[in-house]
This record gives sequence, structure tokens and C-alpha cells, in this order.
Amino acid sequence: MEYRPLGTLGFDGSVLIYGAASLGEVDQDTADRSIQQALDAGINHFDTAAGYGESELRLGPWMPQIRDRIFLATKTGDRNAEAAWASINRSLERLQTDQVDLIQLHAVCDFDDLDRCTEKGGSLEAAVRAQEEGLAKAVGITGHGHEAPDVHREALRRFDFRALLTPWSYVLSQRAPFADSYRALAADCEAKEVALRLIKTVARRNWPEPDAEHPYATWYEPIDDDAQIRAAVSWALAQPIACGLATPGDVGLLGAVVAAEADRQTVPDAEAVLAAVPDLSSPFINAPI
Repeated sequence: MEYRPLGTLGFDGSVLIYGAASLGEVDQDTADRSIQQALDAGINHFDTAAGYGESELRLGPWMPQIRDRIFLATKTGDRNAEAAWASINRSLERLQTDQVDLIQLHAVCDFDDLDRCTEKGGSLEAAVRAQEEGLAKAVGITGHGHEAPDVHREALRRFDFRALLTPWSYVLSQRAPFADSYRALAADCEAKEVALRLIKTVARRNWPEPDAEHPYATWYEPIDDDAQIRAAVSWALAQPIACGLATPGDVGLLGAVVAAEADRQTVPDAEAVLAAVPDLSSPFINAPI
């Protein structure tokens, strides 16, 4: 497993970030097997959220034995300070810890949402309070959708966020406006030493039939062919500035992503594979979220 510095956060994180959305709807035994699989692979960066179902509760029992050797991040999806403050404290209780390494404003996807978070009485005030009172070491922001890079650039102008989770993948790099915005965001992160982490790198497309029963817990259809996963992971981890990528939100996909990280291919070879994936498209087209 490769490790990279997380900006100015003082931690070398695994390039695979355990996407604990995968634990939202599983029982504790399933969660335990997946968490152990991640630890055995060398993953030391775990990312969860108040809104990920039972995820924080599934991670909590592990904290007494692993808290001092992992980077732990969670998120609040609330938009006002009072609700976000309650959410942050509830997350700490569920995670069985008195401090997280990173508290993030969750799913800030458009400018109206950013305004709600950063206005007087917005959730950013609660995140800053959490940092000032020692409940979190740093404050970050996350988001998805085609506006995300521009929204996150503006977020960095308004506040000194120390970490981002933003979408970037081969297929998104083929969308000219989005790609230009992402590259500008990456340049901003480099200049400000912000930890830039990637999401949706192993997404194939939005589910063609969103209301049908699906074989994975992800809200989008993931890439699930081993060779294609290898290409997607190889491509993403070769991107300049990126600290790493979040694993997909289904425990069944973790093994293939871990294997892909350990056996990466060149960018040209990865692009050749990904260019041939049928129906590869942005997961944000008609997204259900």
C-alpha cells in the first residue's frame, strides 16, 4: 500500500481511503470482516458520515484498538450551526471517540448549499467550534455533481478548509467544462496545501433503472470488472496532487480495489481499457441524489 501526505494534516494516509458508506446497511459481522480486510491491506484512512446509516455505529467498536493508528474522518450534512453541532457530538458518541481527525461539511454540491453552510449561523460555525474545542483536528468539505469543482474552489476562497473530497475519474476528465474546473481546483489545492481526495473514481454510470433492485449498495452503478477496476484505480492514483481515492460504497468491491492498487498499470494502458468500457458515463447524469 502506498502512503501520501494529507496536505498539512500531519498524517501519511493510505492512497485507498476506506469509504465507510459501505457499512451503512450491513450487520456488525459483515462490517468487522470488511474493516479487518481493509486493515490487513494497509488502509489507515477511514471516512464515514452521520448520514451513512449505521456506518459510525459499525466503526465504533473498533476504535479502542485502532484509533491511534488511523486517520478518522466523519461528516455532518446539517446546514445550520445548532443542528450540525448536535450531529458532530452524536457522531463522536457513535464512533466511541472523543476526537476525529477531520470533520467535513457533507455533500456541498451547489452554490446555494455553500451559502447555507458558510452564512452566519451556518454549519461551518459548528465545525470551527468543534476544532476549537478539540473535537476535531481540522475542517474539510465534500461534494459531488458537475458543479462540485467550482463550488469547492469558491469554498476555499471563503474558508481555509484543509481537505476536500471531490469527484474525478477518467470519464469525468472527458467532460471539458468539468475537467477544466477540476484542474483549476487541483491547482488551488496545490497552492494552499489542501489535501485533495477523490470520489466516484470507480463509478461506471448512474443506474439505468434507478428504482429497480441493484446488486450493489452504491447509488450509482460501479465498475465491477477486475481489469476495468485496475484501470480506474491506476488512472486515478496517477493524477497530480491527489492524496488518494475513496473505495466504493459496497463491501463486496473492496478486494478488487485493493488488488488494483497493488498492481497498477500505466496511464496510457489504463485509458485504453477505460475507453472501451460500454456505457461509461458520468454518474451525475440524472442522479437520484
